[in-house]
Amino acid sequence: MQLLLPGVEYEESYRTYIYELGDEERYPFPLDFDHGDFSAMLTRIDSFRCGVDLPDGFVAATTYWLIDGDEIVGVTNLRHYLNDRIRHAGGHIGLGIRPSYRGKGLGTLLMQLSVAKAAEMGIEQIHIHCHKHNQASARMIKANGGTLDSEIEEDGEIIQRFIIQAH
Repeated sequence: MQLLLPGVEYEESYRTYIYELGDEERYPFPLDFDHGDFSAMLTRIDSFRCGVDLPDGFVAATTYWLIDGDEIVGVTNLRHYLNDRIRHAGGHIGLGIRPSYRGKGLGTLLMQLSVAKAAEMGIEQIHIHCHKHNQASARMIKANGGTLDSEIEEDGEIIQRFIIQAH
């Protein structure tokens, strides 16, 4: 398994990943980008990494793909810093595992690799948020050293806000 920046060589795997997700809510948010023009989508992802042409309220963020052989098995998005809105509900890291690869500990691995990337970027206190009903995410965060900092209500849902201290 390796954590890589998105690349054109994974176009077929990306398309099957999106198909596999079906109508479920997609995490992280770059999975919602229009992928009809794959090169344009990659350019948009890279623009986010460079902090260029960001929509209002967004911050620079790097997307990585967790690759097993030639398959994308997970996606993580690491925000370089937090603004007030994202500090309130969002955090530094959003990630997801391809449905056919869930239940194999890959979320915990992807979180570990994401935390390491955040530490490399100099982020010392990593904020990671999840819905309270998503106990699998909470376990994954705790397995990577996350401690519950607080809970808030956002749009009728309880959000748990965890912090991981980078080493």
